[in-house]
Amino acid sequence: MAVIDTGVYLKGERVAAGLLPEEAIAEARRVHGVVWIGLHQSDAEELRRVGELLQLHPLAVSECLRGHQRAKLEHFGDQTFLVLQPARYIDESETVEFTEIGVFVGPDFLVTVHVEGDSEVVDVPRLRERLEAHPEVLIRGSYAGLWAILESMMHLYLPVADGVENDIDEIEEQLFNRDVGVSHRIFKLQREVIDLQHATSPLVDMLDRLQQIVAAASGRTDAPVFRDLDDRARHLVARISGFRHTLDNALTVDATLADQARNEEMRRMTETSLEQSDQVKKISSWAAVGFAPTIIAGIYGMNFRFMPELDQWWGYPFALSLMVAASTTLYFVFKKRGWL
Repeated sequence: MAVIDTGVYLKGERVAAGLLPEEAIAEARRVHGVVWIGLHQSDAEELRRVGELLQLHPLAVSECLRGHQRAKLEHFGDQTFLVLQPARYIDESETVEFTEIGVFVGPDFLVTVHVEGDSEVVDVPRLRERLEAHPEVLIRGSYAGLWAILESMMHLYLPVADGVENDIDEIEEQLFNRDVGVSHRIFKLQREVIDLQHATSPLVDMLDRLQQIVAAASGRTDAPVFRDLDDRARHLVARISGFRHTLDNALTVDATLADQARNEEMRRMTETSLEQSDQVKKISSWAAVGFAPTIIAGIYGMNFRFMPELDQWWGYPFALSLMVAASTTLYFVFKKRGWL
């Protein structure tokens, strides 16, 4: 694991920088200050070495090395281990990109481990440099650095939430314009919102517990700066929960509109089928009306010698009358049934 940076702080001022981890830890202990170590990329031996020097809890080290953890906080005696998942929103692909950071906090140390993702999402060295301009914050010890990381992460979540909210507004417009690709977009964004919810929903409990830990460590009754972060986390979690609820409703609306469209199509097909059936009835009825005279004409057109009617004067009128009577009877029968 390559070392990003090390710094030793005493009364809010940096008194050493650029040392090896063991050197920085020794110097911090010599001056009774706080050491801040930033590590990057997974290398078990380096983290274990820092863990042995600072006596980090083995379970916390093991979990940090394993990676792919959800946001969480674990407290071991006077040490606290956190897994944080800062995020940024890629508007072009409508995806949320997460970074995993492990943070070890003790009375005289702060160790940040970039586990996976883009290290520039939360640039810890640059964040520490900005924090050095405010010694009144750093003087409060290692938990001041943790507060700065959490505050930066909460700030990053704002454009993520805004980006998701903007895409949801676009989806609502697509829904009622009956865009054929809207359901795929809803499912895709819903998956991103679920991942975002997994990353942010533990923050409320984590910050509640942090207030108690920091208050106990400082000998105070509360931790106002962490309470402020807690309030912001609650607002963020409620907002993201609203996104998921809205997307669930959007799926329901899309399914309802799709059902209505299918029902309308089925109705049109049924009407077309009935119209075709009526046409078939009319054609069949007229064919039957015309077929009766054809049968009679066919019979009298046979060249048989013994057909008594052929020798009678009334034979021809009889055949014609029979044709008219048969056709008229069929016409009125079909007309009564509504086929004509």
